Amino acid sequence: MRVAIIALTAAVVAAVPAKAQERTLERGEERAEARTAVRVVATTADLAALASVLTPAFAGDGAAVETIVPAGADAEAFVPRPGDIEKLRRADIVVRVGLGFDYWLDRLLVQAGNPRLMRGGDGYVDGSAGIPLLDVRGESVVNEGGHAHGAANPHYWLDPHNALIITGGIAEALIRLAPADRERIVAARERFLATLAERMAVWHAYAGMKVIAYHDTWPYFARRFRLDVVDFIEPKPGVAPSPAHLARLIDLGRQTERQPGQEVRAVLHEPHEPAEASRFVAAKLGVPVVVLAPSVGGMPATGDYLVLFDTNLAALGKALGEPSR
Repeated sequence: MRVAIIALTAAVVAAVPAKAQERTLERGEERAEARTAVRVVATTADLAALASVLTPAFAGDGAAVETIVPAGADAEAFVPRPGDIEKLRRADIVVRVGLGFDYWLDRLLVQAGNPRLMRGGDGYVDGSAGIPLLDVRGESVVNEGGHAHGAANPHYWLDPHNALIITGGIAEALIRLAPADRERIVAARERFLATLAERMAVWHAYAGMKVIAYHDTWPYFARRFRLDVVDFIEPKPGVAPSPAHLARLIDLGRQTERQPGQEVRAVLHEPHEPAEASRFVAAKLGVPVVVLAPSVGGMPATGDYLVLFDTNLAALGKALGEPSR
């Protein structure tokens, strides 16, 4: 019986016109190409930008990197959309910030039902793994009346040195997915890290210059570039300041004015946050408001990870004057 089926199949194939066979083969090749395409979904534009420096290794296979939170949006206040579930269903790898920053992803992953992307799956990447964390808390997730925060400050991508760790985690997931492309993935990462090292050699530090910030976004950035963030406009993340809190900040700033070289030099502000309080405090202290992008795409001309730092450090340099090397 099996011989008869094979013979019948051969006869049918032989009877198919050559052009039809070619079309069938073309469709099969298209389906194979679609199956080998690498799809990476990152929760934020920063992680998407870092994943994108590795995916050129897959350019011939149609690699794609998608972002859940639109560039320039506040990820901590983000409300997922139905289309985000479909992105995750089709994804091979998901890359998240973690630390409670994108807490909404857990529910999306359950709804998407893609086992590869669940915690512990081959395609699950938590970018915070291995990062030297700041503002570490005892609790796993804390809701402080504003944003939900995790066990540490989640804005670790704002230290460019942490890109070494983040890209390492993404590269490991890509290699698990496509071990035959290991050398190309590693080479792509090494090229990016070489460029990053060149930029870090020319980026300036600010040697203890004191600033006030609107939101608790900048501890990793401040550690890397030696800024001293003395306090925040928000009394807690996501909570609007009271008049009493603003008065205390102004008094703090005026106290530093009486200490030569220790005065508050600027108020740091994110473009998506309400600006009135930052402008008020800055005006009372006679210092500029410096608008910095907390994320790739958060301001014009911040479309990739390295340019994000170029733009922010240029804005600081304009406001604070000559930095230290």
